[in-house]
Amino acid sequence: MKTVQQKQMELNFFLTILVAIFRPSEGYAIINSVSWAVTNDVDGELESTSNEESAPALLADTSSIWKQAFPASVHSDNAEKRPGPMVETEDLKQASSPSRMFSYRMETVKPTAGVPPPPPHEETARTARYMAHYSDWGFLATISTQDKIKGVPFGNIFSVSDGPLDNSTGIPYFYVTPMDNTVTDLRSNPSASLTFSEAEGDFCRKNVYDPEDPRCARLTLTGQMVEVGPEEVDFAKEAMFSRHPVMKKWPVGHKWFFMKLSLEQVWLQDWVGGVSLVPLDEYFRATPF
Repeated sequence: MKTVQQKQMELNFFLTILVAIFRPSEGYAIINSVSWAVTNDVDGELESTSNEESAPALLADTSSIWKQAFPASVHSDNAEKRPGPMVETEDLKQASSPSRMFSYRMETVKPTAGVPPPPPHEETARTARYMAHYSDWGFLATISTQDKIKGVPFGNIFSVSDGPLDNSTGIPYFYVTPMDNTVTDLRSNPSASLTFSEAEGDFCRKNVYDPEDPRCARLTLTGQMVEVGPEEVDFAKEAMFSRHPVMKKWPVGHKWFFMKLSLEQVWLQDWVGGVSLVPLDEYFRATPF
């Protein structure tokens, strides 16, 4: 027969084993990823002064322009069943970083609202102007100055605008910073090509056209990137900020300035059977509306 003391010792040993097994799970908490959205009052709030120092205060102030919004998975019925990333509570070091987004509500910033359908593909000049006007972003290719790829083509995505929605010029404008590798490239060699794809909108998707399908139009504008002069800055600002209002809040310390692409060639593929080189005079006479 075991004595009471022996039974107590066995119980204590069993409890010690259990504590050793489950201790690693102590001190952890689940974190949800979040995104940030702009409130409906974008234009009013964007007028306030922006700088790098005020950015953290903006994010912390729940009454300001940035609002916390949770991804759809947080609101789904079985969201609580999904395992979340784990974080040590002792020193706040993440064991697995949660995904994060920094975005704005498309209901507020919606330059493509009311976009008409594309022109007939036979109207090449008008199609080119249509794509240049209604595209919100494009792929800009430059000759790289980076050490490892010096002299090699380098591509980058840029937000663009050829004017407010009701005023098309056909000239793409950009809001750029000297901190960007592409701007460094352009200061060495201003030659550049800007490519748009009709796949940006809904046309190709609705017609089940692959982005490389010739019927899903592609436009490449080639020329020289130049800085916008003082006499044109006001228009460039209206062109960019009316289509991309969040730009008004970008950090002033990055020394943003405006550039435009002075066109030398308009290359278009919008149908089966080859490409079109649209003469510049026809391009500028055409209208996207």
